[in-house]
Amino acid sequence: MKKLTLTILLFSISTLYIAQEVIDKVIAVVGEKPILYSDLQNQKIQIIQQGGANEDDLDCFLLDELMMQQLLIHQAEIDSIEVTEDMVKAELDQRIQYFSAQIGGVDKLEEFYDKSIQEIKEEFFEQIEDKMKAQKMQQEITSSIIVSPKEVKEFFKSIPEDSIPFINSQVKVSQLVIAPELSEEQKKNTKEKLNKIRTRILSNDISFSTAAEFYSCDPGTKSNDGNFGWVDRGDFVPEFDAVAFSIPIGEISHVFESPFGYHIIKIDKRRGEQYNGSHILLCNETSESELVKVKEKIISIKADIDNKNMNWADAIKEFSTDEITRNTNGIIYNESSGEMFWDMQNIDKNIFIGIKNIEIGEYSSPQYYEDSKGNIGYRILKLEERTNPHQANLKDDYQIIQNFALNNKQIEIMSEWITKNSRNTYVKINDNYKACISNKKWNILSD
Repeated sequence: MKKLTLTILLFSISTLYIAQEVIDKVIAVVGEKPILYSDLQNQKIQIIQQGGANEDDLDCFLLDELMMQQLLIHQAEIDSIEVTEDMVKAELDQRIQYFSAQIGGVDKLEEFYDKSIQEIKEEFFEQIEDKMKAQKMQQEITSSIIVSPKEVKEFFKSIPEDSIPFINSQVKVSQLVIAPELSEEQKKNTKEKLNKIRTRILSNDISFSTAAEFYSCDPGTKSNDGNFGWVDRGDFVPEFDAVAFSIPIGEISHVFESPFGYHIIKIDKRRGEQYNGSHILLCNETSESELVKVKEKIISIKADIDNKNMNWADAIKEFSTDEITRNTNGIIYNESSGEMFWDMQNIDKNIFIGIKNIEIGEYSSPQYYEDSKGNIGYRILKLEERTNPHQANLKDDYQIIQNFALNNKQIEIMSEWITKNSRNTYVKINDNYKACISNKKWNILSD
């Protein structure tokens, strides 16, 4: 089943390579904007590199998408769809951050393009602006589209039996988390310990890199002399950015607190909204005795639940220290999909370990738990629901089928929109590609 999409991939390694290696030519024009052979080949290589199939009709599919993109941009400009400079800059920053991480850092990205980050941003600004205009125009067209239950049923009936999707086993899981409360005394001790380390560094008793290796609790930087490389404002928590942009280059900051613990940082370089440097993080230490108390407390709570002295929902509201899941009745949402159900093929491994030997409605034994900020404690997991692997059906998978039906309707509406708007727009295709594009959808100029 096709998915409604706009394929616009920028900053890939292949982009520059193709532009240099092929003899370019115009293969289509929509409005005043040409589509180049290199545009199509760049998209094709990126899809293949990301695991997509190199199918026979991939060129035709991509050309159709590139033409749709240009028609959306053309109409967005006619309709004065607004994309502000700040919106484009924010998108650029996000993409540069992503591709810098893929290629090994900002320095590597600059080295590859032989340009500064600012020059790269300037080069891609218009492309990103066009992409965002196209997306906003598409949202204008499709955002109000809905499907009725009748349409969902009719769509499902129209799917050939051998094409009905297979659904993996999925689970819905909730949790009750208890983490030790940090006392002011514990926080004071952590801060004093880091101040002593800072004093030793300033007196040359120990180097910053050695101190990072021996004392820092940040696993991502401690083995790299504490260095975090080039980062953008906003990549780290606000407390970190505030100090990074205020201290002199080369100097070691005062000790400051963040949700992760206490830090000292040394900034080596700054340029615009970016900085490069090193840090040492000391996490607030939880004593063994505090952890034992937490474990005993959660065992006691589980006993009350098992003995029907307390229900699960009330226990979460009263005792859970995890703010996010306490507000969802304990349900753990899959951050990557935004759904409450986890596909058993890609479930979080720690959740899997906790639920693998329990049945629906049962609770795990207390598990040692560490969250994304390094806070530790114990949790109990409850297996709320589990589906068996099966071929999709309306009773069990209505939401999934509804999404397919909605996507299919959006494709049909977009096809109708293209037919209507291409009548009033200059559209021409190179003879070698005319067989690719449906004349029923596109009103293409004849030679």
